[in-house]
Amino acid sequence: MTTLNFSELTPGKPKRIDVDGVGVCVARIGDEVFAIGDTCSHADASLSEGDITSFRIECWLHGAEFDMRTGEAMTPPAVTAVASYEVVRDGESISIQSKK
Repeated sequence: MTTLNFSELTPGKPKRIDVDGVGVCVARIGDEVFAIGDTCSHADASLSEGDITSFRIECWLHGAEFDMRTGEAMTPPAVTAVASYEVVRDGESISIQSKK
């Protein structure tokens, strides 16, 4: 589990963190925070370097899009989802951990 402060997250700008030694892409969208695996399932590219539009993040390398809420691959060339992580907000504290 990894904990960070809500104010560390800039709305609409993804951030890479480590959760139990695994790279995770975290993004604040409005007042909500979402976390998915940071490595694109199509190619070895960091999703946290991509752009967010609505609830989708676009991989900077080939343009595949993933749903930040579920990790689902939304557009080719990616066809496989990335992991999604449990996000718990308690005031300003954000805890992120693998889903059980």
